Amino acid sequence: MTDDTVADGTAQGSPFRVESVSRDEAPQFVLPLVARIERSAPPARTDALETAARAVLVMLSDERSLGDGQWARAMRDWQDARIRKVVRRARGAEWRRAEALPGITVTGKSAEVRVFPPVPLDGWPKDLARLQVSGTDLDDPEPPMDADPAAPVLWMNPEVAMSAGKAMAQAGHGAQLAWWELSDADRTAWRDAGFPLAVRTPAPDRWRHLTASGLPVVRDAGFTEIAPGSCTVVADHPALRDLGRPQTERG
Repeated sequence: MTDDTVADGTAQGSPFRVESVSRDEAPQFVLPLVARIERSAPPARTDALETAARAVLVMLSDERSLGDGQWARAMRDWQDARIRKVVRRARGAEWRRAEALPGITVTGKSAEVRVFPPVPLDGWPKDLARLQVSGTDLDDPEPPMDADPAAPVLWMNPEVAMSAGKAMAQAGHGAQLAWWELSDADRTAWRDAGFPLAVRTPAPDRWRHLTASGLPVVRDAGFTEIAPGSCTVVADHPALRDLGRPQTERG
């Protein structure tokens, strides 16, 4: 499973926005995510998507990613360019080797996702570069419950088919755009609550309403699986509703 799409983090609230440097001309980095996919017990698809989104938020808010932290320079370089994310899968000894590398493991109900500091496009650690990026998809054994209307929801486009890895990265893009748009107080509250969120797929009529609502929207760059410019995720955080924000985010 893979996603080499790009979310163009142009949200006005981004603390890493650099006006004088084109995101396409800046050195390109990628945020690696590795999902644990054991043959005997694969995670549920929705739980994997939600866990990947939380993993991105945990990395963004970790003290090592901020200020003078050990990952801060890599995080700034990554966010000053395009916010590429690639999801790979691991099992058994592969997963144990991935866990030994610097990063953060986030667990869901059935999913485990490890997120690593950004690396150059051609500078992956050997134990991550050898991992598979395709060949496994995920399903939900039961339909997800309705999302809590008081909690953040990442709405997936009901008319665009995506592999699990692609969707995991897209959910991460949506979570990141929401994070950029929030105030410091709202970020702190979300982090302190453990980053509750849901990933759901709305009915087509509701999707059209969501994309016109002013909430952050991820638009795919078209490197893999789907057409360039496709809207993939709407980031619906309660603090961002009814604020009339312009729809300018691209991914």
